[in-house]
Amino acid sequence: MLHATGPMLTVDVGDRTATETEIDESLETYVGGRALATALAHDRIPFDADPFGPENRAYLSTGPLQQSQMSFTGRMNLTGLSPLTDGLASANAGGYLSRNFVATGISVLELVGESDDLLAIHVTDSGIEFEEVPELEGATVPKTSEYMADTHGLGPDNCVAIGPAGENLVRFASVMTFDSRAFGRGGLGAILGAKNVKCITFDGDQEPPLEIPNPPESEVHREAATSDDRMRSQGTAGGTEFINDSFSLPTRYFEDYEFEHAEDIGGQAVAEKKYKKGACSACAYACKLPTRDEETGVETEGPEFETIYAFGSMQGVGDLVDVMRGNELCDTLGMDTISAGVTVAAYLASEDEFGNAELAQEVTEKIAHREGVGDLLAEGVDRCHDELGVENLTVKGLEFAAHDGRVLHGQGLSYAVANRGADHLYASMLRLEYSGELNPEGTLGKADRLVEAENAAAFLDTGIICVFGRDYVTPERMEVLFDADYEELLEVGAKAVELERHFNNQRGFDREDDQVPYELPDLEEAIDEYYAARGWTDEGVVSELSAEPAVADD
Repeated sequence: MLHATGPMLTVDVGDRTATETEIDESLETYVGGRALATALAHDRIPFDADPFGPENRAYLSTGPLQQSQMSFTGRMNLTGLSPLTDGLASANAGGYLSRNFVATGISVLELVGESDDLLAIHVTDSGIEFEEVPELEGATVPKTSEYMADTHGLGPDNCVAIGPAGENLVRFASVMTFDSRAFGRGGLGAILGAKNVKCITFDGDQEPPLEIPNPPESEVHREAATSDDRMRSQGTAGGTEFINDSFSLPTRYFEDYEFEHAEDIGGQAVAEKKYKKGACSACAYACKLPTRDEETGVETEGPEFETIYAFGSMQGVGDLVDVMRGNELCDTLGMDTISAGVTVAAYLASEDEFGNAELAQEVTEKIAHREGVGDLLAEGVDRCHDELGVENLTVKGLEFAAHDGRVLHGQGLSYAVANRGADHLYASMLRLEYSGELNPEGTLGKADRLVEAENAAAFLDTGIICVFGRDYVTPERMEVLFDADYEELLEVGAKAVELERHFNNQRGFDREDDQVPYELPDLEEAIDEYYAARGWTDEGVVSELSAEPAVADD
């Protein structure tokens, strides 16, 4: 099976040491990306670790397809013990980092320890440098990129960085690359903040040693370049009006199911603000959304659908420029737009201030700096809802994505059992229910499809292949690319899911955590079906781990 190549580089920021470890057997088993990082995290992070403690580790990893020039592969994976959910979490980001990472010759970077001083870490194919950067304390993500460009000649495409939110341990802080691309969900930016790592750069000249089969690579690139998919002009924003009219667009902190101003903040409105093409490394699909409002000068990348929901309908805000401002604030300060926007919406609900975009933006900035009420909100809805006097609308501490499980019941089931919590991309059951392939009504009889969808999503994050490439990098093409049957690829994804679950079980997660804060038909029976399909106990526990161990602990 095709897999990533190169050693693991372990960087201890406390001791300021770097050690390379050959992990060929682990790469052969886990391929790369999320599965490899999850296996390493499972075996090397203590089960009782504090997410903010030096014993927590972060794994930045690449897959084999980042050694190609194929469309939909300009992405990387980040895994660690989440400060928001208290379980293992992985996030995925695009941009231009992956090829620069591969050029250093490593397959995964392991970050451990805790520094007394704010650090920038520079990784090259000839060594590693630790740089104390007290002048970057409190700097925004773009300011950090500017500093790296001025002092080291390295752009945002060479860098991962945190903003003030990460430094201040906001539990939904993101790690940013290319200034506007986020390893967003789960608060992994706060792990770097706790370790006092402001940014990490990657630069090298290593030639990728892998040979990727050419026909699928060239065919995918050609089809991506010639596609007339609406995604290329409107991004995920293109589904806003359809979802609002046909299903549900959660509105005013879930009080309503549709938003009267959806058209004003939807796909066509976003397309009208788009002023140039945007893409990720080597991708001809170019679905990104560089947008600008000429009247106000507001400029950002996006907003995508999830941000339209979080800073638009959830807050009762119907002006696209205000949504763009929220998007830009999160990118600049380094926060997940979903968790930040939903948490601000919960605050607006508590103050009866829906629609007050100016207040929403003010509070968003306060969160990043933990100022005033922002200090409370920086903990996320799960930890602050009692004090706000609002309902705790999260799963495993993670704020809901836009796709409403109260209407899409298979997606609701997915939210309930997902190791990551209320994340729409953990299985993307929503695709099957929006399309009509599965009836949105009901949860029973969907477990087998859910297991397959989770495994497939986990392998996409392992390969690594963008979720928007699923219609182009088909299972048949994946078999050629990875030189393996599709069922073998799904089994790699299944190992990642099992390892996440087993790790979380050791931290006390079980059936009681596999719930959603609203009624779903036959949910308990559907959860039983899911556990049976996974081979777990009736309490949602992995009783016997089948996945092979990764590299031994230090």
